[in-house]
Amino acid sequence: MTALARFALLAVVFVDLIGQGLVFPIINTLMMDPQQAFLPVSTPEATRHFNYGLVIGTFFLSWFLGAAYISKISDSIGRKNAIMICLAGALVGYVITIVALSMDSLWLLIMGRAITGFTAGNQPIAQAAMIDASRNDAEKARNMGYIVAGISAGLVGGPILGGFLSDKGMFGDMASIHTPFYFAFALVVATMFLVQLYYHDAREHREKFRIRPLEIFLLLWRIREYPTVLHISMVFFGFMVANVSFYIFMDNYLTSRFQIGLFGTSMAMMVLGVSLATSSTFLLEPAQKRFSKRTIVVISTTLMVVCSMLFVLTPSQAICYAMIAVFYAGFGVAYPTLLGIFSASVDDSEQGWIMGITTAQFTLAAGIMSFVGGDLMSIDIRAPFYISFGAALLTLVLLAVAWNRPDIKRVTS
Repeated sequence: MTALARFALLAVVFVDLIGQGLVFPIINTLMMDPQQAFLPVSTPEATRHFNYGLVIGTFFLSWFLGAAYISKISDSIGRKNAIMICLAGALVGYVITIVALSMDSLWLLIMGRAITGFTAGNQPIAQAAMIDASRNDAEKARNMGYIVAGISAGLVGGPILGGFLSDKGMFGDMASIHTPFYFAFALVVATMFLVQLYYHDAREHREKFRIRPLEIFLLLWRIREYPTVLHISMVFFGFMVANVSFYIFMDNYLTSRFQIGLFGTSMAMMVLGVSLATSSTFLLEPAQKRFSKRTIVVISTTLMVVCSMLFVLTPSQAICYAMIAVFYAGFGVAYPTLLGIFSASVDDSEQGWIMGITTAQFTLAAGIMSFVGGDLMSIDIRAPFYISFGAALLTLVLLAVAWNRPDIKRVTS
């Protein structure tokens, strides 16, 4: 794979994740800040928490329904064609979102996020494309690290762009709550040109194309045929519940707890992204040389247990930011390690499927927790972080029980 092709794939992941790094703080501000007037000023805080969870949950559940299907058909129609479909969907989603903000329409905003979510399958396709071009396990692990770096760059770049482009003091009269979405639209167009010019499928073999509307559920149902994948997934799903319960609601919590605005929540997302990028770039390879894959997951999950609880116990905003940094430093090493474990559990012909499975589990966990967490925050704003704490503890138990098998030991050593 050429450097330009790799750059094109990382750009794909970047624009995919910039939609979260940029959008989440803005949606939090739209829902929670009465001065924005997106919701009626008299809207109770409990309703605002619920609406936040509704918008974010719609995005993730739509992603769940679309991502695994598009990842699977990328084995048939090619990675490049699948990526272009996803990028086209992102363009449509951004247009509807811009219209929703102009009209102060919650339902149009939900529709825009649903369309963006359904076609947000680029991350697993890019992962599969990187795996296609990897010549050995070391290169595969390094390429997965690059993917996480692309994710991190999106999570860092999104808040920076969102804060800069919406702040009249920094960007002048052109700044508005709409401007970041225009910029994101332009980035997607530029990425489409990069992919079209520089990326070419490394995998020549294509699976037979079949249109099956229930593909996502059939893909998940197939896990029962792969005992190794099933036992890895038990740990991975708990790990992801712990992650998304923290990730989705940290801005919401910080807004309610410390009354910080768009700048403060964007900085929280940026701290997450910087920590993730640093650990996946500089700590991943040394950690994998020093520790077994199982040990890496255990250490990272233990950090989740500690950080999720300290996050809600501390009265200090600065310590909250520190807990975000530590939480995602561990995640930045464990996540690509888990992707490598999944990849090693199947042969080359199933890489599109297995990467789709990882994203399906992530988005399913995120969708469920968005709806549940938004409702629970109306009762106690700390509730999602208690769930994160409990899910991380359960993951440690599952690591001890479900991974005590010869086939798991083979791929986690």
